[in-house]
Amino acid sequence: MRTFLHFVAEDIIKKYGTNLSRIAVVFPNKRAALFLNEELARLVDKPIWSPTYITISDLFRNHSDKTVGEQIKLICDLHKTYNECTGMNETLDMFYGWGQLMLADFDDIDKNMADSQKVFANLKDIHEFDDLSYLTDSQKDILKQFFSNFSEEQDSEIKRKFLTLWSNFDNIYSSYKKRLAAQNIAYEGALYREVVETENLDFKYDNYLFVGFNMMQKVEQEMCSRLMKQGRAKFYWDFDDYFMKARGVVNHEAGTYIRQYLKYFPNELDISNSDIYHNLDGKKDIKYLSATTENIQARYISKWLTDNDRYKDGKLTAIVLADEKLLQTVIHCIPSEVDNVNITTGYPLQQSPVSSFVKMLISLRTMGYRSDIGKYRMKWVETLLRHPYIKYVSDKAQNILDDYKQLRTFYQSSADLSKDEGLSLIFKEDNLNILSLNIWLTEVLQLVGNNFSQENESDPLMQESLFRMYTLLNRLGDLIKSGDLEADIKTYTKLINQLISTTSIPFHGEPVVGIQIMGVLETRNLDFDHVLVLSCNEGNMPKGVNDSSFIPYSIRKAYGLTTIDNKVAIYSYYFHSLLQRATDITLMYNKSTSNTNTGEMSRFMMQLMVEGNHDIQKVNVNANQNPLTPKKEAIIKDEKVMTVIRSIEKMSPTAFSVYLRCQLQYYYRYIAGIKQPDNEDDEIDNRIFGNIFHKAAELFYQKYINSSVVHQSDLEDDVKNEALLSRIIDAAFKDELFKIPKNIRIDYNGLQIINRQVILDYLKQMIRIDIKLAPFSILGLEKTVSMNLTVNVDNEQKTIRLYGNIDRIDEIDEGGNNRIRIIDYKTGNNNRAIVNSIDDIFDPSKIGNHTSYFLQSMLYALIIRDDKNINPENIRVSPALLFIQHSLAKDYDPTLLLNKEKIMDIAQFKDDFIAGLKQLAEEILDSSKPFLPTEDKSRCETCIYKSICG
Repeated sequence: MRTFLHFVAEDIIKKYGTNLSRIAVVFPNKRAALFLNEELARLVDKPIWSPTYITISDLFRNHSDKTVGEQIKLICDLHKTYNECTGMNETLDMFYGWGQLMLADFDDIDKNMADSQKVFANLKDIHEFDDLSYLTDSQKDILKQFFSNFSEEQDSEIKRKFLTLWSNFDNIYSSYKKRLAAQNIAYEGALYREVVETENLDFKYDNYLFVGFNMMQKVEQEMCSRLMKQGRAKFYWDFDDYFMKARGVVNHEAGTYIRQYLKYFPNELDISNSDIYHNLDGKKDIKYLSATTENIQARYISKWLTDNDRYKDGKLTAIVLADEKLLQTVIHCIPSEVDNVNITTGYPLQQSPVSSFVKMLISLRTMGYRSDIGKYRMKWVETLLRHPYIKYVSDKAQNILDDYKQLRTFYQSSADLSKDEGLSLIFKEDNLNILSLNIWLTEVLQLVGNNFSQENESDPLMQESLFRMYTLLNRLGDLIKSGDLEADIKTYTKLINQLISTTSIPFHGEPVVGIQIMGVLETRNLDFDHVLVLSCNEGNMPKGVNDSSFIPYSIRKAYGLTTIDNKVAIYSYYFHSLLQRATDITLMYNKSTSNTNTGEMSRFMMQLMVEGNHDIQKVNVNANQNPLTPKKEAIIKDEKVMTVIRSIEKMSPTAFSVYLRCQLQYYYRYIAGIKQPDNEDDEIDNRIFGNIFHKAAELFYQKYINSSVVHQSDLEDDVKNEALLSRIIDAAFKDELFKIPKNIRIDYNGLQIINRQVILDYLKQMIRIDIKLAPFSILGLEKTVSMNLTVNVDNEQKTIRLYGNIDRIDEIDEGGNNRIRIIDYKTGNNNRAIVNSIDDIFDPSKIGNHTSYFLQSMLYALIIRDDKNINPENIRVSPALLFIQHSLAKDYDPTLLLNKEKIMDIAQFKDDFIAGLKQLAEEILDSSKPFLPTEDKSRCETCIYKSICG
């Protein structure tokens, strides 16, 4: 195919020959220069002196002694100017987003050479005489957040502060430009305007050829006019009759600007040449493909490239990403047949491992460091040490992780963690401020980069991402050192995140070889035979058009500033120029709706269907997969399962309760052996909280276990002894949470301190309950007990050992009629277990009402009732559940109730209870009865096996 640049090259050779050294070719962007150079070389069979290729931005910058400042530098200076002019004291992190908006407005004013004083005067007048009704609810919400979160009733206060901004806009604008000029820098629009307003410019080249422009700002038009008056400017316009007035749709938005410019900047190419300018109506194979996800679109690439061997046409084949976030998925979907790929759009730095590494480093030094004790929280240490880049810092990171797993010390000092030089750098101690933090980050990245290079590993993405991040941090460091960036750690962190999210990593390659993967903007001036556009949805094409600005639409329109209309027209041109010379076109869009996607095809696709004369094929693309509905199925007790079941020699009350709750849960836990994961965090879940309290209660009563009687006076003294109780609580924490020896000091974090106090209060409450009960005797603490149960399984008798651990066994005197209590401590907030009969305990439908507590306590009571060592005199035994949170009631008694009657002696229920146990055990062991899923779906919500069984 003959491309637009081919016709441009032909005309240049025809008019200027092969010595093009005095010619500058000006493009909207850099990419087209390589393709034009190739076209020029192909057209001549002798050496050629190439022209100089520059962008429109280069043209302006080359004629100014100022440089364009970096975005963050520009906004830092704008922030200072804003506070000085308004008298406000907005923080940089609050101002940053608004600074970007304000800077864009200033840039637009200068690039369109508007009279700033009139714009801002009109802006001030409009807002002085109206109310806030012109603002949408969302705009009001944004303004309220910016101006310190005012309430709905404070519109007048918002307006006052709003007007302070408007009335100072011109002052901010002029003061800001002076501040930048004093540093010999400028934002782009200010530099452009200053250049065109300079009377004498020394142009280096004899001719400036402007190629493939569409929309030109006023400053660019002024530059072109000046060069034209000197006879140095020539123009090559790329358009199609379809969107121009000649033979196509009248006043089509894609031709909005070129129609205007042709009057003043005539075309060097013959506009009557249909080979150049009448292609969009030609024969084309156009397909509209709808997909239900973005990933399905990306996976379609492999089929599209291999169909009809499109990939063999190399640079004439383009994959255009209307949503550039698809790049990572697209890269992985390139088929193996493709040898050469040229990626124009950058890879998002945020999606690279170095981004997460830097964020983890910052979290380590901020949230992960306790400055008051000078130690690191192991939660954050562990997260960082598991990052793949740590291997380039130290080979001893795994040793720290292994030690932490064995000895759960949640805080460690820098000295403890500095096992070698690399870890000493990671865990260095210094005064934390944004400069020291920034320097530290660059040092760590430098170490990673050096060690990576020494290992001779080949990973271009890692090399580029490390370099890009290192450069970004270095620039921030320069701004901090110069005093341009003044911020606290919080603001610095937000800025880092914002900069990372807007930074991309360039790909290197041979641009004119292989299939082309690019964003929409990179397609300017280029033509392809095969075009696949992904995610061509409304909102992506045109790209996020909005009118976010401090300047209302009416004023922008009146003074010739950029409006939403301009942006739509620009994207319309990109869309139609991309298609005009292509013969094989596939446009894909995501038809599913979500918070970020409307599910609508681009308006330009709809327009092409209505206004064009093409036969467009519409196809739905799916993943050729049928969604599987999770189905809970019974597990048959086959020989493999029965082998495990036959090996069962003992059972606990917990196992019975799990089986009653859900037989599948029992299977996964006790037959398949899938255990619940240990708590790897330093936070306290309900299970750990309960364990700590149980341990504290055990430690408290240990001194009384050999005493004949616990007296009321003893407990009254104990409950007042804060030092004793604190030592007990700390010892319980060391045993159950920290897993450290008793002689090591604990450094609690905030949540742990709160939990510690709650457990201390619970312990005191338990003692107060026991004061009312005293005198009594402690017969056992955390005592392991067991009994034999004979069951019939598959016509054979089998003896099962029933076992468990009793929190506390005590004996109380009730008027000479003693009673032993089997006490189980409960720290939860639900004590509403209602049981009317023994059958209720073994009813699976009622297990959710904590009847499992009854099964456990009554079993323990039966074991102790018949234990001659503990109960030689055969006295009464009662099961009891002590709910600490509900023990404040007067005359609180933890003894279990059956049919609203206290169980004063478990012996009267022995036969029925043992029968229920035997029946349950025999069902579990019976080979003919499969493990069935529960019918109560609410139980699945907290089940750790729900992702397995569905």
